[in-house]
This record gives sequence, structure tokens and C-alpha cells, in this order.
Amino acid sequence: MSGYYKKWFWPLALPGLILFAAVVLVPFLIGLFYSFTSWRGTYFVGGSAWSSFVGLDNYTRIFQSRQFLHALLYTLEFTALAVISISAAGLLLALLLDYAGKRVALFRTVFFLPNLLGGLALGFIWQFIFQNVFNRMFGEGGLNIEFLTNMTQDSTKNLFALVIMVTWQMAGYMMIIFVAGLNNIPRDLYEAGSLDGANAWTKFRYITLPMLMPSITIVLFLTLASCLKLLDQNVALTNGSFNTSMLSLQILRTVRYTQPPDYGQAQAQAVVFFVLVAIIGLIQVYITKKKEVDA
Repeated sequence: MSGYYKKWFWPLALPGLILFAAVVLVPFLIGLFYSFTSWRGTYFVGGSAWSSFVGLDNYTRIFQSRQFLHALLYTLEFTALAVISISAAGLLLALLLDYAGKRVALFRTVFFLPNLLGGLALGFIWQFIFQNVFNRMFGEGGLNIEFLTNMTQDSTKNLFALVIMVTWQMAGYMMIIFVAGLNNIPRDLYEAGSLDGANAWTKFRYITLPMLMPSITIVLFLTLASCLKLLDQNVALTNGSFNTSMLSLQILRTVRYTQPPDYGQAQAQAVVFFVLVAIIGLIQVYITKKKEVDA
């Protein structure tokens, strides 16, 4: 059987590799080159790609840009809060499903449904909720909680509004991953823990969490990547107003609000964005994979 796979590996893998190179690798390399040029989208300053070569000027300019640095910090702050919130909510839902009995399939479906909504649709739905429902419920005449009013019109408040929105959207998806991990934990371990006098918290800390590390690795990677790259929800909720632009929207705005459109600078921002996502993702996988070995 191994000889069969060795024989047919390259013929079967080659179409996928060609497609990956054509759609992902080649455009990425071209974009990387463009980040070192004065590219304007339809032409190069100076007439050709080589004559428009500016070296590291685009990268120097973006790190001198207050808008880019604010978007970078805002994205990191949101990601840190959202990853914790989504992971905790997904794990809590998964643990609660252990007590759902025959209704577990219904609850899985209900909790997963928000993940099927598109980013723009989701953003507009929650824009209505924050601007109408929250303002009436928590404003004057309601519970009078000022922080929960006008959440889309303040940079700090909007940070938490985005966290609430993406947690509602993604927690059900992460719940499914955690449920699969929980189902793979041998029940004998819990029985042995009970015989040794372990309480619920002790079982969770020393049995459930270590055995869930493979699922936690997947959940953290998915949430980190999704939150760092968030765009549609940011556009629909505030469109970057009130200093709420995240990195993806900042790159889009660089093209729209520079005349002529400075695609070279935007591409440099995209390269920095890629490096940031890759480094954070690799560090997270490395750390959680080590925990899997320890478990």
C-alpha cells in the first residue's frame, strides 16, 4: 500500500500544488516586490517597476504613520480580548452540552448558527442592536449603564462591542471543536479521579484541560487568525470612524484615501500584516504543542 501512495503521490498532488502556486505563492511574491516600489495600481512612478524601486521607504513611512500604528495596536488589543472571550465561551458551551441529554443536537445547531452569517450582515445586525437595543436598555430610563451606550461611537467602547459581536459569532464553532475533544477523553480518568477524592475543579484542571490541549491548539490558532484579519465586521459596525480602524481596514483605506492611490505603501502594510499574523500564529502553535506533550 505504501508503494502505491509513493507511486501516485506526485501525480495526485501536482494539480493542487500548481493551483496553490498560481493563486497564492506567485501573487504573494509579486506583492512583496511591489511593496518596495512606487506602485500606483495601474502604473509605476517612473514608467517601469525597476525605475520606481524605492527600497525600504514604504516600510519606513508606514511605521511613521500614526494611523497605521494605532490600527496595529487596536488590532492587537482586540485580538487579545477576543481570543480569551471566544475560547472561554466555546469551552463553557461545550461543558454545558455534557448535561444537555437528548437535546444536545438541538443546542449544537442553535449555538453554531451565528457562525453561518456573513461578516457584513453580522456587522449591520449588531450595529442595530448597539445603537437601538443597547441604548434603550442601558441608557437613561433603563439600567443607566453609560459604558454600554453609544458603543459604536467611541474607540474604547467599540473595542468591547467588537469582542461581544465576534464572541457571539464564533463561540459556537469553537464549541464544536471542544465537544469533539471532550468526547475523546476516556471516562475512566474521571472515575479514577472520583475514587481518589477529586472534586469537579480538580478533575477539570488535571484531567479535562490537559487532555483538551489538542483542541485548544486548534481553537487558539483559528481565533487568532480570524481576529487579526477581521475586516467585514469592522467595516459594517463603524467603517473605521472614531479611531476604530483595524489593520485590514487600514490597508484598504490607504488605497482609497491617498491620491493617487499608493498601492506600494498599502502592499508594504500587507506584508507587515502577514509577518505579524505568521509570527503570532507560529508562536502560539509552538507553545500549545509543547503543552500537548506535557499532557
